[in-house]
Amino acid sequence: MSYKTNVMRILDQHKISYRSYDYSKTGALGGEEVAAALNENPLQVFKTLVTRSKSKEYYVFVIPVVNELNLKKAAAAVGEKSIEMIKQKELLPLTGYVHGGCSPIGMKKAFPTVFHCTAENFGTILFSAGKVGYQVEVNIRDLKNILNYTLADVAE
Repeated sequence: MSYKTNVMRILDQHKISYRSYDYSKTGALGGEEVAAALNENPLQVFKTLVTRSKSKEYYVFVIPVVNELNLKKAAAAVGEKSIEMIKQKELLPLTGYVHGGCSPIGMKKAFPTVFHCTAENFGTILFSAGKVGYQVEVNIRDLKNILNYTLADVAE
């Protein structure tokens, strides 16, 4: 693929190996549609969700597309009483990404990030490359150098 997103440039800068996918011509929107368009296991394709706690801190959760974020488990994982999803209109000004193209890599500001614990079960996982229609596939362990993340059971 000749097209490079900011996420791909960051991975290149840090010499992190990845595969990139362009599904922009498929019309796939939801995570499960994206997994099907890429012919990938939907448990291995992750979505990036941004939340805000009662204490007004922001947290990023990266979970399989087939799951929903469990807000109670997510709050516990980051030591907060409660969290809620941010409104869609807040996403772009906060992260620099649009809905459907949000990646845990390359946000305007680094927020505490939690990957669902199943991410470690796979050699690689896929998530948004920072633009709708593009995904990257990486080994989660390779992200330790560029992303301050933890693993926890935060989905249902």
